Amino acid sequence: MASAQIPEALLKSLEGVTGFDRESFKKVHEEGGQITSVRYNPLKPVDIPAEYSRIPWSGSGYYLPERPFFTFDPKLHGGVYYVQEASSMFLEQAFHQSVDQEAPLRVLDLCAAPGGKSTLLQSLISNESLLVSNDVIKSRSNILEENLTKWGGGNVVVTNNDPKDFAKLEGFFDVIVVDAPCSGSGLFRRDPSAIDEWSEQNVELCCQRQQRILADVYPALKKDGVLIYSTCSYSESEDEEIADWLIDEFEMTNIPLLVDIDWGIVQTSSLKHNAQGYRFYPDKVRGEGFFISCFRKKEGNTLKFRQPKKTLLQRLSKDETAIVLPWLKDGAEISLWKHSDLIIAFPATLGDVLISLADKLYIRKAGIAVGKIAGKELIPEHSLAVSEILNEKTVGISLNLQDALQYLRKEEVKVDGSHRGWVLVLYDGIKLGWIKVLSNRTNNYYPKEWRILKSENN
Repeated sequence: MASAQIPEALLKSLEGVTGFDRESFKKVHEEGGQITSVRYNPLKPVDIPAEYSRIPWSGSGYYLPERPFFTFDPKLHGGVYYVQEASSMFLEQAFHQSVDQEAPLRVLDLCAAPGGKSTLLQSLISNESLLVSNDVIKSRSNILEENLTKWGGGNVVVTNNDPKDFAKLEGFFDVIVVDAPCSGSGLFRRDPSAIDEWSEQNVELCCQRQQRILADVYPALKKDGVLIYSTCSYSESEDEEIADWLIDEFEMTNIPLLVDIDWGIVQTSSLKHNAQGYRFYPDKVRGEGFFISCFRKKEGNTLKFRQPKKTLLQRLSKDETAIVLPWLKDGAEISLWKHSDLIIAFPATLGDVLISLADKLYIRKAGIAVGKIAGKELIPEHSLAVSEILNEKTVGISLNLQDALQYLRKEEVKVDGSHRGWVLVLYDGIKLGWIKVLSNRTNNYYPKEWRILKSENN
């Protein structure tokens, strides 16, 4: 891997910053090493290889001895794990130490694509809680939707909104996570090409953008709610100075965290208000550059949201429900809705919340898309196949690795035609999607926009 030549202007700007060691910092970047880590999905069956080692601040994160070609692992496509940078998994500690995870929570991941922190948050919250996962850029929200669909949780809404749009939901969220767009210096070792985009001017522009994003979304946090702020930048103006700005601008209270000294994480304090933040340096931890700090909102109102008179969401009719229920697991605590002709399963306790969100935001995905009714038949959606609400008695067929990859390329898969109709495709016990077996052929229903395009010979 190519080594990263750190800009001298960045090195000079970090002189005197807590935990910064110029020589070891330069050396670890010049060596060009790479740390590969994954985080496993508690909703999916898993067999963790013995050679993987635990990430100490994560309950389900592991270091890999080398980087495999993830594209050709069907388990990745089935949502068994997420390839995530180890330092950013510290969000788990921040969430655990600042929030009551057992309580029903409304959580917003504001700048969420591609989905690493959202899939982590979904694994931490209770079944009665809600995660709203947002990205302002449409193309990035596509990737976000894909990764959260594969993860399989039903208490998630994916939105494609500007941060200022959330001000309409005053006092709505218990927790807001802002992993802010930044100058990206913390990723130089992993992606040396990012160095070309770094400049002191860009750092200043990022700082201004971070303040604007935080100010726009602040009204949506309820009184006593928690804001978790993070970047992948080393620059104080994007980290500690933002912490001071939050306290100055909004009188927020900083929340200190407990960190094991053996982890190598550097605890830092902001200059003006002594706000505690946590810095990850690649010469001190097995991970990339990262900063995180937590705050509590001291003031504010929680609005009571009136149900809109008109909504695009409709309850399923009795006849429609009778068609859908055989596809679902017995006892699933869900309510069934229809948006246009798409049927959606959503947690039964959160129906009113969903209607409020649909009235205020642009929703790309809500809960689990079950399918569409054609005549008296359900045409199932991919998200139903990879979810936890699918009926356990659904007919499935297990594929070997080569056939599974052929399926994920959206090519025809030859199967035993003893069962006609919809069949669930599995690999090593992991649900991958649907095929439909006809008398003379098999139709592959894997989403075409997610298919593997690379060949193993490339």
